Amino acid sequence: MHKSVKDIIEKKKLGQKISVITAYDYTLASLCERTGIDILLVGDSAGMVMLGYENTVPVTMEQMIMFTEAVARARQSSLVVADMPFMSYQASISDAIANSGRLVKAGADAVKLEGGKVVSKTISAIVETGIPVMGHIGFQPQTTTLSQGYKVQGKTEETAVTLIEDAKALEEAGVFSIVLEMVTAEVAKIISESVSIPIIGIGSGRFCDGQVLVIHDMLGMYEKIKPKFVKQYLSLSEQITKAVTSYKSEVESGKFPAEENWFSMDRVELDKLIRKIGS
Repeated sequence: MHKSVKDIIEKKKLGQKISVITAYDYTLASLCERTGIDILLVGDSAGMVMLGYENTVPVTMEQMIMFTEAVARARQSSLVVADMPFMSYQASISDAIANSGRLVKAGADAVKLEGGKVVSKTISAIVETGIPVMGHIGFQPQTTTLSQGYKVQGKTEETAVTLIEDAKALEEAGVFSIVLEMVTAEVAKIISESVSIPIIGIGSGRFCDGQVLVIHDMLGMYEKIKPKFVKQYLSLSEQITKAVTSYKSEVESGKFPAEENWFSMDRVELDKLIRKIGS
């Protein structure tokens, strides 16, 4: 039995921190599942990490469906949340509802939308259909990257007030939790204390109700962007490069494959074959 939205909300009430990992494929999601991680977030950052895009903007619904299906197949106990990609919910509420449904059919337990007050009506409409929604404010990769670049949010009184108001608007719209990305720790603390739903931080300090990191970042596999807020628990890129280098060397030298790496015929059958073909 996997976790429900209600279970995630309850963790905040009990003062228990919420663990979230962003993953995009069956293999890594399966490994994360073994740990009892609370939420598997299928992020549209897959466009950068898995597909090599410069940002998340080019990611399509079809691609998000594929990644969501892969992660959902690995689900044992975690809640699966899938990102709504750029322009899958901005054009109309009907588009947003339809695309949310497509991700749920792909295996998601909930969907995530970027934006504050501006998307509150859209979120309300999705929630009314019975689909749980996670909000996302602060740095918003789908749009902030285009207009501002990578900047910390909530550094001034004015922007802090806007973030607080956005969080409250999202709670009122019916989200069950909010991702707070690259927001100053002070503002993140105020927001976490101002709403009853869980606040999941990424680069927003330790006062949030939970934390999220991309699995490829924390394992040191994705090196194109190295945000300050990422803690690298392993440096797999170095180990993988070393392993592939060793493989290449052994192939070229003839060391691989060795006898333990291949299959052989029974000697009697081989002798029969040799007699038949006359060699």
